[in-house]
This record gives sequence, structure tokens and C-alpha cells, in this order.
Amino acid sequence: MSPRSASVNEELRRRSRERLLQAAVELVSERGYEATTLGDIADRAGSARGLVSYYFPGKRQLLQSAVHRLMHRTLEEALEREPRTEDGRERMARAIDAILGLTRVHPVLMRQHMAGLLQGEGFLQCPEQQRLAQLLRETVAGYGSPDAATDYPMMRALLMGSVYAALVPGVPMPIPTLRAELFKRYRLDWELGVPPDTEVPGGTDETDLSRFFATDHRTEDRPGPADGQSK
Repeated sequence: MSPRSASVNEELRRRSRERLLQAAVELVSERGYEATTLGDIADRAGSARGLVSYYFPGKRQLLQSAVHRLMHRTLEEALEREPRTEDGRERMARAIDAILGLTRVHPVLMRQHMAGLLQGEGFLQCPEQQRLAQLLRETVAGYGSPDAATDYPMMRALLMGSVYAALVPGVPMPIPTLRAELFKRYRLDWELGVPPDTEVPGGTDETDLSRFFATDHRTEDRPGPADGQSK
């Protein structure tokens, strides 16, 4: 049998990694962080267990990449849905609603994500986190910020604070209240974005995560000759 080409190996690695990301968000949402093992994630993804450590240093880093993928793909979907718009205020509203919406729909997942960010390693500088940061910077710039490099960290901090406040056990703040404060901060009209109790335009299924992970379960991803090479 002829050895696989470099491009085929790269595609197999990409699919393996994305299946692991999807499996992580599904299992942590279903069972919680502590009850989910790396072996469980590998089994759900249909991957060899050794591949998990090949792509990720540990479970915390895997989950952080997985949630950052979910966040940036949710944000992309919100920004690009019909009717498409370049209006900076509408796009800012959509961004806020996208992140708050994840907090409402996936509270277990987002709570574990926030807990992980408070660990010593903090943000994992993975491609998923970098894409999320890029989208938020572009949203801030499109809103009209003269210094997006400075204003983006403030927006990120305000969003993280709102997510945290919505998820504090025993004393969670209502998401509409948090939304109102963020909209006031950015001088946005309440009807922009997706106000609470409003159906998401297009009727997207908020609980179906598969569309955020480009997977193909028909492909075997057992280690091949190139899978053991260092990245």
C-alpha cells in the first residue's frame, strides 16, 4: 500500500482534532467536567485514546479549545445570518446576544469553561481562541472604535463578567438584566440583535452542536505513519 500523502494526513489530523472538540463539548454538557474522562471523549469521537494527548496537553486544555470553537462559530453564525448587515451597532448587539445565548443554553459547559480560565494556565492560545479574539476585535472596530486594540479587551472583560454573573451558583443575575447593562454601555437599542424571548432568525437549533464541528465519522483516524511526528 502506498503511504498517504502529506495533504491526506493533514486532513485526517484535522478531522480527528475536530471530532475530539465536538465530543468534549457534548460530554461535558451531558455529564459535567469531573465525570468526563479523556477516554470517554476519545470513545465518543471514535478516536484512538493516544491521539487525545497528541493534540492537547490535558482535559482542561481540550475543553477550553472546544468551548472557544463553540463560541467563535456561534459568533460567526450570529454575525453572518440573514439579513446580512455591516451596521456596527447591530453587529455589536448580535455579538453580545450570541455570548449571552451560549450562557443560557449551555450553562454547565460555560461554567466549567469559566472555572478553567481561573486556573494557572489561563487562556490557551489555540487557533479557536485566536479566531474568537479576531471576530470580537473586528466587531469592536466595526462599531466605530478608534482604538480596537484597547477597546477589545474591555469588551471581552465585560462579556466574561456577564457570563460569570449569570452562572454564579445560588445568586445568578438574570440574563435580560445583564443584557440591558451591556446595551446601555454600548448605547444600543433594545430591539437590536435578538432580544430575550425572541426566536432566533432562521430558527437555528441551539442544542445541535454538530454544525460547529466539521466532522466526518466515516473516516477512520487511527494513527498512521505520520501521526506520531511532532507538530
